[in-house]
Amino acid sequence: MDMSEIHKAIKRGLSAFISEVPMTLSEWATEHFYLSAESSYVEKRWEAFPYQIGIMNCMSNDDITEVVVKKSARVGYTKMMLAAIGYFAEHKRRNQAIWQPTDDDSDDFVKTEVDPMLRDVKIMQRVFPEYLSRHRNNTLRQKTFLGSILHLRGGKAAKNYRRISVDVAHMDEVDGFDSDIEKEGSPVTLSRKRTEGATFPKQILGSTPKLRHFSLIESREQQAEKRYRFKVPCVHCGVVHEIRWGGKDAKYGFKWVNDDPETVVHVCADCGGAIAQNEFKVISAQGKWIDQDGGWIGNDGKFYNAHGEPIQPPRSVGFHVWTAYSPMTTWAQIVREFMSAQAKAKVGDKSELKTFVNTTLGETWEEEVEQTDSHALMARAEPFALRTLPMGCLVLTAGVDVQDNRFEVTVWGWGRGEEMWTVDYVVLEANPADERDWEKLDTYLETKFQHASGQMVAIEATGIDSGGHFTHQVYDFCRKRTAKRIYAIKGDSKQGSPVKGKASMQDVNWRGQIIKNGVKLWIVGTDTAKDLLHGRLQVLQNGPGKVHFSSDLPAEFYAQLTAEARVLQKTSTGEQYRWVKKSARNEVLDCTIYAMFAAHMLDLHRFTDKMWQKITDAVQPQTGDLFAAPIIVQQPPQDKPVLPPPEQIKPQQRRQIRPQGRTW
Repeated sequence: MDMSEIHKAIKRGLSAFISEVPMTLSEWATEHFYLSAESSYVEKRWEAFPYQIGIMNCMSNDDITEVVVKKSARVGYTKMMLAAIGYFAEHKRRNQAIWQPTDDDSDDFVKTEVDPMLRDVKIMQRVFPEYLSRHRNNTLRQKTFLGSILHLRGGKAAKNYRRISVDVAHMDEVDGFDSDIEKEGSPVTLSRKRTEGATFPKQILGSTPKLRHFSLIESREQQAEKRYRFKVPCVHCGVVHEIRWGGKDAKYGFKWVNDDPETVVHVCADCGGAIAQNEFKVISAQGKWIDQDGGWIGNDGKFYNAHGEPIQPPRSVGFHVWTAYSPMTTWAQIVREFMSAQAKAKVGDKSELKTFVNTTLGETWEEEVEQTDSHALMARAEPFALRTLPMGCLVLTAGVDVQDNRFEVTVWGWGRGEEMWTVDYVVLEANPADERDWEKLDTYLETKFQHASGQMVAIEATGIDSGGHFTHQVYDFCRKRTAKRIYAIKGDSKQGSPVKGKASMQDVNWRGQIIKNGVKLWIVGTDTAKDLLHGRLQVLQNGPGKVHFSSDLPAEFYAQLTAEARVLQKTSTGEQYRWVKKSARNEVLDCTIYAMFAAHMLDLHRFTDKMWQKITDAVQPQTGDLFAAPIIVQQPPQDKPVLPPPEQIKPQQRRQIRPQGRTW
């Protein structure tokens, strides 16, 4: 046999033991990455901008588990993320997943970014030979490389986070995701779960921020162990400083003369010296990413403290970068965008100014939102005990939220004109996967509550959320209790959906087996119900529409009831108001909506005076129960004078006086 053939065979046999020379992502990209014609202004080899090097090296640093980039548009983040995908697949052979806000976003990303990258970055053909073929290893949802795999998913559905185990989890445009994915939690948390068990787990998050207090990317960036800003030395005083927009009253930042964008310069906050963009491009090569303590990141990917001493990398890092740092646009163009947005804002149209703040400055926009103050509601609490019904509270409904380790239940009482009272709020520890634990919920829902008249009142109807991990268990529980008016429900946040929507038959039992007679699944117009509740919470006068709170309720009840705000958002059909979570826990609000649905199932909102009077006579009759001790309940101040006793009213006056009770 020819010796050359023997050498080739030995080389092939030993190739599995070859170890790649370690490279940072910025080094790998400089050597291999390419900008494709379909998604770049200019088709060419990759050349990193100065601020991109530090971000990319943190992405490839195995000591860092989370990289958060709060950014504007036009800073090249998509290209950095694409380079990272190629790097982890070819250089480190690690499993990856990337989530986009929707399935359509994911498909477009694959077609316009991922596929051209796999075609044009030649070294990728070593690990992805099927890059030009129609193959099960090359689809819109999955790319199977030699030694690793890349999952590509939309982020709307909880199922898209399941059955995936990866080393690296990418999330693009995080603020475009729902804050709670089908009631299973934050998309950031769900994606992080997919890296548990990895030797070098990493989560890479990037997004243009949107609304303040509702921004996922801003929240993650603020929670990072170290937060970095790219600073350059001033050509006048030598002090390193951040390039900032400033403002009309600020002495630093962008300034221009006589509304002429071409005269724009950046003024140093320390010495007041001004530089033009061409000067900034020269000194930006000397810039560094500097944290809040004065530490910095070198272009070699190493970390240093404020004294220049090497230190261990932090576990999580946050970056903020905006358009002014990018050579892909001019400072004059940034000023033109601002002047145009400001002119529209002066006549009442703030949409362009909001876009400028989000996509040019890379900052969150402070939106005027509709929300209820939890402290104001708490201050309105009235001195009646939980688990008792004050006079006027006649019908009970309940809402149940099913969590992984508990049932949360809120019971509401109803009176004439849909006046509402909090009757009970409980958390039942349970494992909803265990059929026996549902007996706890069943037992509770059979509870009877004592009315101030001495009567005992049962829960008339209950709504149980079927979303989350225990859909079949909810169906099975409700199927066996249709006579008790216990309903399986699912929320629908579409604009204008009725509180009590349509029902559909479900035909799967507890064990996932098909059965002949399924249970009904009812659709609840959650945003409509929240609008209705929000309006009622503003009613201060006792009577129809008033919401009463017991002084026994904990502060957490009010925090969860007001955990969402109504904000204006862009949708496929234009701008619409949507209810958005501003804190993680909102179970009380959800349970209240489910109890409102149950009230609509009873048609309480359609009851006539005669129907209400019939219930009143049954629950709080004038004679009461002679054998029950009435509960003494202190009533809130009346809005109108209390009538004198009947014996003091003259016969001719009785026809002129209507009943003053605040009941049906």
